[in-house]
Amino acid sequence: MARAKLTQRTVNGFTAEAGKRVYVYDTDLTGFGLMVTPNGSKSYFAEYRHGSGRGAPTRRVTLGSVTKLTPDEARDLAKQTIAEATKGEDPATRKREQREAMTVKTLAESFMAKHVNTKRKANTSALYQHVIDSVIVPHLGTKRATTVTKGDVARMHLDISDRPFLANRTLAVVGSMYTWAGKHGLVEEGFNPAARVEKYAERKRERFLTSAELEKLGAAIREGETDGIPWEVDTTKATAKHAPKAKNRRVKINTHVAAAIRLLLLTGARLREILHLEWAHVDLERGILLLPDSKTGKKTIVLNGPAMVLLSELPRIGRYVIAGETAGEKDEKPRSDLKRPWAAISKRAGLGGVRIHDLRHTHASFGVGASFGLPIVGKLLGHTQMRTTERYAHLETDPLRRASNAIGNALATAMGEKPAKGNVVDFEAAKVGVQ
Repeated sequence: MARAKLTQRTVNGFTAEAGKRVYVYDTDLTGFGLMVTPNGSKSYFAEYRHGSGRGAPTRRVTLGSVTKLTPDEARDLAKQTIAEATKGEDPATRKREQREAMTVKTLAESFMAKHVNTKRKANTSALYQHVIDSVIVPHLGTKRATTVTKGDVARMHLDISDRPFLANRTLAVVGSMYTWAGKHGLVEEGFNPAARVEKYAERKRERFLTSAELEKLGAAIREGETDGIPWEVDTTKATAKHAPKAKNRRVKINTHVAAAIRLLLLTGARLREILHLEWAHVDLERGILLLPDSKTGKKTIVLNGPAMVLLSELPRIGRYVIAGETAGEKDEKPRSDLKRPWAAISKRAGLGGVRIHDLRHTHASFGVGASFGLPIVGKLLGHTQMRTTERYAHLETDPLRRASNAIGNALATAMGEKPAKGNVVDFEAAKVGVQ
């Protein structure tokens, strides 16, 4: 039985021994120690006697892995555990009972409240909550957290195979939840039923609006702002007979909603970056938006001329640029989404299947297609890594198109045929040889 003051340096220095576990007891706190398994994994533990007298049984509680806790953090947890035992409590039994009683639903609620909501961005929390509410709890909610198997998770994953993105996010949430639970002793450390469940292949969606589609989109937005977008009555519903007359069946789009959609396209910003944009973040004098936080952290968005005109003419109602239902109130909140107005506008424009995020892709496609280059487009979009922008690399065809036009026109001229109007290139000047 080894003894040493457990510091980061001494903890790193202990190694595994073949076929047996190594226990190292801290010299500063009786009952606090380090365990090294034969495979090399290390974790801290607290040891105490349950009951009085020398005959009282010794109990050991695992506090957490050395990869999750510093020696000082583990020592503090050990002090709490030993103090509880001194008062007559039995931390080891309590933890075992908690593990045995805790359902997946209860574990998920604790995971969200104590970890995700306090340490992750609001968008991430919303995604996790959606996955838990719509998939994890309906499938596994009533099962004991300690009895969930890889097969249970695999079947849940298979049930939503028609939605590969959601299926894979579900795996990620389950994996993260059990890793957190292991760190805090809610399940045995290392127990993770989502481990090694194979993910589905995800195809990146790339939908870019053409000039003709953009013209239809603009017309639909303007119609929504003025006359309103007409809607059809579902004659299969019993309430159809009470529907307004055709001339009154129109959906009006308010100025701020229309502005949001235009800004998404003109700036290439993400949806939340526009919906949560505050007037305090707008600097029209320098032509920029200064976002204190975004998906990639602090971010500056450069405003082009049309975006600046739009913002300068937009009525200022309350704290947020895109005024929501509580605009101007004391507890004002940003607009949560654009689902209903976007559905009406995109349907009117004939853009079935086009997501509002595709406006960001369209912004990028016009930049790359104009030969501004991937690095510039990436900076405009706020990408922190070049590989994110490289998804648009296949659109960077302008130099290839010019070369192809030069070759095609030169060949047509050599054959005595008419080249394409406006693209006549001298055969010799283009330095193209025909063999």
